Amino acid sequence: MTHLQIRPSHNALLLIAIRAILTGAIGFFAMYSGAQPSATGKPGEPVTLNFQAAEIEAVARTFASITGRNVVVDPRVKGTLTLVTEKPVSPALALSQFVAALRLQGYTLVESGGLYKVVPEADAKLQTAGVSVSSGEPGGQPNGNQIVTQIFKLNHESANNLVPVLRPLISPNNTINANVGNNSLVITDYADNLRRLGRIIAAMDVANATDVEVIPLKHAIASDLAPLVLRLLGSSTGGVPAGAADTSFKTTLLAEPRANALILRAANAAQLALVRSLVTRLDQPDAPGPNGAAGNVYVVYLKNADATKLATTLRAALSGEARPASVAVAAPAGVTVTPASVSATGGQIQADAATNSLIITAPEPQYRQLRAVIDKLDARRAQVFVESLIAEVSVDKAAEFGIQWQGALGQAGDGVIGLLGSNFGTAGKNIINLATGAATGAVTPARGLNIGAAQQTNGVYVLGFLARFLEDSGSGNVLSTPNLLTLDNEEAKIVIGQNVPFVTGQFTNTTSGTGTVNPFQTIERKDVGLTLKVKPQISENGTVKLAIYQEVSSVLASTVNAVNGPTTNKRTIESNVLVDDGSIVVLGGLLQDEYSGNAEKVPGLADLPLFGNLFKSESRSRKKTNLMVFLRPVVVRDSKDSQRLSLDRYDLMRSGLKDNQPLPSSVVPVNDSPLLPPAPPKSGVNGITGSQTMPAAPGALVVKPAS
Repeated sequence: MTHLQIRPSHNALLLIAIRAILTGAIGFFAMYSGAQPSATGKPGEPVTLNFQAAEIEAVARTFASITGRNVVVDPRVKGTLTLVTEKPVSPALALSQFVAALRLQGYTLVESGGLYKVVPEADAKLQTAGVSVSSGEPGGQPNGNQIVTQIFKLNHESANNLVPVLRPLISPNNTINANVGNNSLVITDYADNLRRLGRIIAAMDVANATDVEVIPLKHAIASDLAPLVLRLLGSSTGGVPAGAADTSFKTTLLAEPRANALILRAANAAQLALVRSLVTRLDQPDAPGPNGAAGNVYVVYLKNADATKLATTLRAALSGEARPASVAVAAPAGVTVTPASVSATGGQIQADAATNSLIITAPEPQYRQLRAVIDKLDARRAQVFVESLIAEVSVDKAAEFGIQWQGALGQAGDGVIGLLGSNFGTAGKNIINLATGAATGAVTPARGLNIGAAQQTNGVYVLGFLARFLEDSGSGNVLSTPNLLTLDNEEAKIVIGQNVPFVTGQFTNTTSGTGTVNPFQTIERKDVGLTLKVKPQISENGTVKLAIYQEVSSVLASTVNAVNGPTTNKRTIESNVLVDDGSIVVLGGLLQDEYSGNAEKVPGLADLPLFGNLFKSESRSRKKTNLMVFLRPVVVRDSKDSQRLSLDRYDLMRSGLKDNQPLPSSVVPVNDSPLLPPAPPKSGVNGITGSQTMPAAPGALVVKPAS
């Protein structure tokens, strides 16, 4: 049973009792009959609530009578509630208790246009009409249990940063959103909770950025220390969505190289203290080391490697470990750094070609790693001595035989004179040419045995018979032994020959004009002779891979004065072979056997036995050529092998010169030829004495450098 008591002044206790009885009756009727009770008391008078398991809709009608406003209950709102007060309370407090009871069951009361609505709590944010701006109390001072929307404008802190902080403090059915455009928060929640959130926001929306601090350094270098400190700093702000404006303060650290100082503006006092602590710990003097005052700058003198090439190799090896050139990418969120204070790599390697040394700027641990790599790469490189042998043997044989004769039939003065004879041109000069030459006094018979007979005709001797016999044989033996010494993986080339000119163009003025004529020729010179190019590569097991180009060329003697220029014979080999150290390999060769024959004869008569030779001329030739190219690589790994090889070739050359001395003569006073001095005795590690001048032998040609 519900009791509704209206308490006026203390004038009459009897009147109070009567009103209490009437109010209870009206409440009982409202609860069990569902009818809305009529107001029996004055508005604003205290009331006593006593609802026991009453329907929410009936209780809402009762509060409509108390507040004097219409109350609408959403059809989805079902259930009962219990609401009891021990003593009379004001209508506003009674309404607040009613809303609190609804919140416990997932419902709430919203006010819109003077009308109260009892709706589920999840829909209250869509139907509430109360909106207030800034961090003050909600507009219109609504009941603390009513849902309203409030906009908080922030001056210092980022709205995105406060969303994850305030989200747990808001009921699950209500919302909080950040407007990054004007840096504000839009929160929909109960009014009493909004007042609490307003105090939290006011406490957090303060300016935290510190003033600009200048931190001088004593030992460290500012440009090196700034990126390191930035990487050690933690995040001071939350993430910002792409395209959104971030108004939060950030920690900025700049390096000032001139004063060797750091310029700092921290986001808050905590980060300021953290940066100062890190700088103090890192700004320490270098530990005493073997490099002395040079610090992290080291100079490495190379013994065998080329400094320029080795520096390029080391920089390429370090490129995979080099840090990004822009620290802004690797810096934590909320921390920025200017590109001027960024170090591209952890160390720098430069080459000094004048002293063949490397200048390395790196911390000592990294320098030790680089030095270990340098020691392995700066080892003495092995060399390869390549002996080449080009052998060419040629044999030429030629045989020629021919009989020619001419004769006239008749006497001087006859009307008809007959001619009878043979005329061949295969085997040398023919009889007609020789007869004509004899008439003019210029007889030039061909090579070999020539048997001729001349007869007198009209007082003139005319060659009438010619027999020619010739057998020609020739042989040649050419041996070339070019030698090369080169480093491993380095190409070497030797050229032995002549630079022969070849006509490539000419101009001659053949017109009949009287102008000046300037004929000219353009020529191109080419190397003709022996060319050898070798690039060795020594493998781990001692075998040698050779990339070889071998060329043997010569000018054909019969074409030296040719109109179109000389003709060259050329033999070329280009190959890649694999040879064991000290072994001989054949690259290739030419085996050629050529035969040619030619015969001229009188048909029928030349086929007669024995007498047929009087009517024919025949020549035959055969040419054989054998050409072979051999190669022998020898690996020279240290100075001892190099010295031994050099002295061996030196002694070989000196003995050859010594054996070719001219015989003594008293008529010709020059009795000696240039001779190499004897080789110096071996001494020391590399077998060379301290003196750089070899002793001159008697009669030796010694060229001394100009002082």
